Amino acid sequence: MEKGAGWLKRGNVWLGAAGLVMDSSGRWLVVKKSYGGLKGQWSLPAGFVDQGETADEAAVREVKEETGIDCEVCGVVGIRSGVIKEEISDNLIIFLLTLKEDGQPIIIEEKELIDAAWLSTEELKNDAHTSILLGTLVDHIESASLFCQEGVDPGIQFGYTSYKLFF
Repeated sequence: MEKGAGWLKRGNVWLGAAGLVMDSSGRWLVVKKSYGGLKGQWSLPAGFVDQGETADEAAVREVKEETGIDCEVCGVVGIRSGVIKEEISDNLIIFLLTLKEDGQPIIIEEKELIDAAWLSTEELKNDAHTSILLGTLVDHIESASLFCQEGVDPGIQFGYTSYKLFF
């Protein structure tokens, strides 16, 4: 499938996942997409949730695919929900991820990205290429975070093969 054509197979309800990853010095892992509305702007690694995966798994997968960085979920920092042209429900869950190992090199996925980098929140605040969502998240990160609760069983009647709560 061509880049930007993902909406065709997803219908009018979209669910995306993004990963906010910070290194040991507090810098954020950010990317510049080579296509779409965020082309050339700093944003978080993100993409659509695929069939058969949870949203948090999609965030970890997208970070790995776009940057080569291995991480794991520790919480949720935000949800973006909007409607495009009164037709498409566009939803994004922003997960807080921790590095599995500090000092991993960034490996840029050249089919999707122009650039990827570790930038401080001050650098992001002062960069004209920081996306609106990312700039807003920088301003509000101190008050955001829901932590993951695993091991909760909602009952066999639902048939969940994976189940997590974020509080």
